Amino acid sequence: MSLSLPRFSIQRWLRRPEWRQQLPLADDVAVIFKHDPAARNWLEVLCCYPGLHAIAAHRLAHWLHNRQVSFWPRLISHLSRCVTGIEIHPGAQLGRGLFIDHGMGVVIGETAIVGDGTLIYQGVTLGGTGKETGKRHPTVGSRVVIGTGAKILGNIHIGDQARVGAGSVVLTDVPANCTAVGIPNRNVCRCNTTATPLEHAQLPAAQATAFRTLLDRIEALEAEVQQLSRTPLSQLEFSSHE
Repeated sequence: MSLSLPRFSIQRWLRRPEWRQQLPLADDVAVIFKHDPAARNWLEVLCCYPGLHAIAAHRLAHWLHNRQVSFWPRLISHLSRCVTGIEIHPGAQLGRGLFIDHGMGVVIGETAIVGDGTLIYQGVTLGGTGKETGKRHPTVGSRVVIGTGAKILGNIHIGDQARVGAGSVVLTDVPANCTAVGIPNRNVCRCNTTATPLEHAQLPAAQATAFRTLLDRIEALEAEVQQLSRTPLSQLEFSSHE
C-alpha cells in the first residue's frame, strides 16, 4: 500500500486565493514545487523539507514575538534550529513564498527583512557586522537568489531580482537585477537575472575578466618591446629627434 497521496489535490488547494491570502505557509509550500524538480508530492514536501519546517516554526515564533511574548519565541527558534539546522531569529521578517533549499547552516538575524519569492541555499548568513543596536541586518528584496555559502552582512539592501553568487561576501548594496560576486562583492549589472534566475553557471566572473584584461595588456606591451628590440638604434634616434 503506497503512502503517497495525489499531488494534484494539494496543488488545487494551494491555488485557492482565500487560502493563499490567509496562510503565507500555502505560498511557502507552492514555491517548492516551482523551484525544486525533486519535489514529487505534497506529503514528501510536508515531511521531508527542513526549510519548510524552519519557516513554519518561525511564522509561529514571529507571531508571538510581535505580541511581546517573552521566552517562547526564542525557545521555538532554538528547537527549530536543533531539528533543521536553520537559525531564524523570531524578530526577522520573512515574505511569502520563501524557499530555503537544503538549508543546513542558514542564519537569519533579528532585524533582517526578506522579500517575497526569495530563494536561499544552504550556508547563507544574513548577519550584522558589530554590536550596534537598531536595524543592523540586511534587507533582501523580492525574487532574489542567494547562492550557497554567501554572507550578506550589515544594514544593506539587496534589490529585487538580484543574485548573490555562491561564497560571496556582500558588504555593500546590490542594485535590482544585478549580480554580486566575489570577496568583497562586485556588482555586475550586465547579466540576465530575470529570464534565468537559477542559471548559476552563467554568473559573471568579475575577477577573471579583470585578470584577462591585464593579461591582454601585458601581451600587447611585450609585443611592443619585441618590435622595438628589432629596430636599429639609428632609426630609433632618428624617430626620437622627429
